[in-house]
This record gives sequence, C-alpha cells and structure tokens, in this order.
Amino acid sequence: MMRSIYKLFYFVYRGAGGLWYWMRRRFTLAGLFVAGGCALAGSTSVDIENTVSYQCFILLMAMLMLSAASCMFYRARFAANRILPRVGTAGQPLHYRVKIKNLTAKPQAGLVFLENLTDPRPPFAEWLAFQMAENRRVRPFRMAQRRRRNPFRIASSIAAEIPPLAANGEIENGVELLPLRRGILRLEGITVARADPLGLFRSFFKIRSPQTVLILPKRYPLSSIALPGAMRYQEGGVALAANIGRSEEFVALREYRHGDPLRHIHWRSWAKTGKPIVKEFEDEFFVRHALVLDTFDAEPHGEILEEAVSVAASFACTVLSQESLLDLLFVGNQSYCFTAGRGLAHAEQMLEILAAVKNCADKPFSTLEQLVLNHVSIVSGCICIFQKWDEARRKFLEKLKQLGVPLLILIIVPAGGRSPVADAKLPDEAEAIHVLEIGKTEEALARLK
Repeated sequence: MMRSIYKLFYFVYRGAGGLWYWMRRRFTLAGLFVAGGCALAGSTSVDIENTVSYQCFILLMAMLMLSAASCMFYRARFAANRILPRVGTAGQPLHYRVKIKNLTAKPQAGLVFLENLTDPRPPFAEWLAFQMAENRRVRPFRMAQRRRRNPFRIASSIAAEIPPLAANGEIENGVELLPLRRGILRLEGITVARADPLGLFRSFFKIRSPQTVLILPKRYPLSSIALPGAMRYQEGGVALAANIGRSEEFVALREYRHGDPLRHIHWRSWAKTGKPIVKEFEDEFFVRHALVLDTFDAEPHGEILEEAVSVAASFACTVLSQESLLDLLFVGNQSYCFTAGRGLAHAEQMLEILAAVKNCADKPFSTLEQLVLNHVSIVSGCICIFQKWDEARRKFLEKLKQLGVPLLILIIVPAGGRSPVADAKLPDEAEAIHVLEIGKTEEALARLK
C-alpha cells in the first residue's frame, strides 16, 4: 500500500519537475510573471458577475498565445561546438567557450545560449531509497525543518546572451555552469533560443552535442600539518618510488661481490680497471601514509559521505605536496588501494578516483578493517576518515594502536550533531580524534596542527 502511495508521489514529482523545467526555459522572466498573473486571475474569475478579473485573465492569456504562436514562424539554423576543460570542481563555476555559427543568410540578434543537461530525475527505486532515508532523518510532517538540496542535480546551467551574429557569421562566446556535486557531468546538447517580439516566449533551435566533464570533489584549504609517522624502509624501493628522492640513491662504486645483480655493473669502470666494478645504492626510506576512507553508508547520496570524500580530497592534495607516498584505501563493490606520490601518480589522478567513489551498503565494516590491517606494515601512519563512531570502529582503532601505528582520526557529524566520542574516548588517543561538523569543516581543518 505504502509503495503505491510513494509511486503516486513519484509520478507527481516527475510531472511537476518536468513542467517547471519546461516553463523556466520556454518563458522569459517577464513571461513567467505574465503566466503567474494569468493563473492568479483565472483562479479568481469563476464568478464573472461579481468580479472583473476575468478581463485581466483574457488579456494575459491572449498575450501568451500570441507570443507562442509568433515563435512558430521563426526559422533559423545554427551550428555549435563546446571547448570544455577536462575536469571541474564541485561548488566552483565551470567556465568554458562555445563556438556558434549562423547557418542562414540573415543576421541574427537577441539570441540566448541554453545548456541541455541530462535529466536529473532519478528512477523510482533510487528516488524511493532517498525518500526513505530522508524520513528516517527528519520526522514526517515536520515541514519547518530544512531539507537538503536535491542530491540528484549534478549541475545548474546559467543562460548566456549571445552577441549578434552576422549572416553566415561565427563567434566564440564564454559561458559557465555551476557543478553541484562530484561525478560525471553529462551534457546532452545545446539550445539557441530567441524571444518573441513581446519578450514573453522563446523559440528553440536544438543542437545535439553529447559531451562529459569529470567533476572533482570539493576541497578545503589545509596548511602543511605534521602528519603522524616517520620514514620507514620500503621493500622494492626503486620500482615503488620511481627513482625519486632516496629510492636506492647512488652512493659509490666498489668491486664486484658474488651475488651482486648484473644491472648494477658499471661498465666504464670495468673497462678502465680491468675488473668488475658495481654501483652501490642506499636503501629506500621515505614517509608513507594510509588515507582510510569510510564509505559504509546505506544512502547513495548521503551528505556525510560527500563531506568525507571532500575531506579525503583535501588531505590527498596536501599530503602529495609533501614528498611522501599516500595510499588511499576504501571499499566499494570491492576493496581498493591506490598509491600516489613520488612519481607514481599525481594529486589530480587521486582526485579523479575520489570523484567516482560510491557508498558501500552490502558489506560489513570488517572488510575495510581487513584491508587496512593487511597493508599497515608498510605505512608510517594512518589518516582515518569515519562517517560515524561505533564499537566496530573503536575496536579497529584499538588494533591499530596495538600495532604501534600513529593515527589521525576525523569523524564527520551532521550539522548541529553532538560529538560521538564525548563519552567514549580511547586511552591516550583523545588528541588524535577530531570531530568535523558539516558546515564548519573548513574551520575545524584549519585548526589541525
């Protein structure tokens, strides 16, 4: 029964969302006011004997119909091509260029550029999962409590005016859109619009132009903090660190000893001395951190997960600028471990991985625990980003402390949420735990030393 009711609400949601999208694009701002006035006048024009509002309704309706009819006679053709950057960042305007060409023998003026984004309305199953999660978070019928922004919209497009185009002319115009969350932004096409002579309704010329842009997670500025841990020996250093820094750095030449690898022979010295000479290298020691990301959330677009990914992205950019290795460990449809730094990969590649991270709802937290414990012997310290605090995470940290691994623990809580470790701090670990409240994350990260 409840599923049928939710399905009815879903169809209302899709219909209302589609109608509002169509109106915002087809009507100009003046047209929206006229349409609103027409609806208001129509709702008060039932009793035509005692009111004259029907006259206003007829006038406004006639204006709208005339504007819509005039657009049917507009004929123009255009070609357009975007010049897109490879990546953007959530929450920051994405600026790019568009080349637009007039394919008619007449000048065109009063044009507007509209970006055609992919339909943000989700399938019923995904919409229902989000609504059920919202109902668990906010009690039904408490409408005074603010709800979150629609998580299914990945970007907001901004209409841009196009300068007048000469006959068969071409221009390059700057436009922008605002990415709202990380992931793949899909652009389906371009619409060149022109308003009717009354300035109420737009005629469209649509150009199919599918393209994609990767939207990276939001990042917070971090100062160069003193991360836990010191240099450790890394087995197979030269292959692991790509010959950068102290990765088997050349020290001296010496005589060949039995068992020395042939690739270390210094052939020029052998030719001069008449006996085998080999190059001697220093063992590889460097700092290596594990960035442990907790992805265990039942909600696909949870705000705590998104904040956790943003914090992880902030640390990835900072740690990789400190000449050390960083191992990103998380669990999705399987366990993942990505290493970057010192010639292996760059911060942008780590951000691209974080942009694609999804929640894990079908595996226990012990999956991440096993992944980290199998990896912890080669790291200098661990940066753990948790979505909540419970017994499983407490025991996990106890195991890391028993292994002598230095820790930096960050726990994300909702806006206005109470510290989850206020009554459950571990011995000798209180200084390593930091609670980040959504909305105040940047200030909390700035206080890290």
